[in-house]
Amino acid sequence: MKQSQRHQNILNLLNQHGFVSTEEMVAQFDVSPQTIRRDLNELAEQKQIIRHHGGASLPDSSTSNTAYSTRKVMQLAEKERIAAQVAARIPDGASLFIDIGTTTEAIARALLHHKDLRIVTNNLNVAMILTEKDDFKVIIAGGEIRNRDGGIIGEATRDFIGQFRMDFGIIGISGIDMTGALLDFDYHEVRVAQSIIAHSRQVFLATDHTKFGRNAMVNLGNISQVDVLFTDQQPPEEIQRIMQQGQVECCIC
Repeated sequence: MKQSQRHQNILNLLNQHGFVSTEEMVAQFDVSPQTIRRDLNELAEQKQIIRHHGGASLPDSSTSNTAYSTRKVMQLAEKERIAAQVAARIPDGASLFIDIGTTTEAIARALLHHKDLRIVTNNLNVAMILTEKDDFKVIIAGGEIRNRDGGIIGEATRDFIGQFRMDFGIIGISGIDMTGALLDFDYHEVRVAQSIIAHSRQVFLATDHTKFGRNAMVNLGNISQVDVLFTDQQPPEEIQRIMQQGQVECCIC
């Protein structure tokens, strides 16, 4: 394979997966690690990718998220595996917050086999899914409804969340920086997620591997504030080190 063709294939792979490790690219293109490192260095010099220790990601926009309709069908199999593992950690009779996001909606569907759950959510889609169960108590947060995805956001939402103390807080995220920073696109949504973290006994972060190294402009917090990360691939080494220092459990689904 010519170098120019391999460069384009690397970009296609990053477009599909977000972050890709050097080892994965070596296996994918059947070349030496040195060849892949040269490719990545050249693409980074051209500012087409962001080079990380152990892999690379795309320098995507930090100002706007992918459309909800698109996110809903992306990485479906991965989201379902993550959802199943999260649901397996939630005992019957538990209380939990469920945040905005397509992965948290998958988790809501995976919880339908549980009994006697008490749920507070700022996600209209999650509320609609969970009201199928007569033995669930579903409380929906007040605030402004975001038309594009059924999320409920704003100061009133944050204040409402602050009235509760729940066993579990389940959140998603738009990006995880290599410094461990949790990043999102909407300041108001981030304020609500911060309140969920502050008022949960255990915090579960559920996100697929495409969020590793992805950029967004609003800082929610740090991955060290999470108790368990549920994802479908090993995080990059930089993130793994931060998680180890913060004693964050990593569940690979």
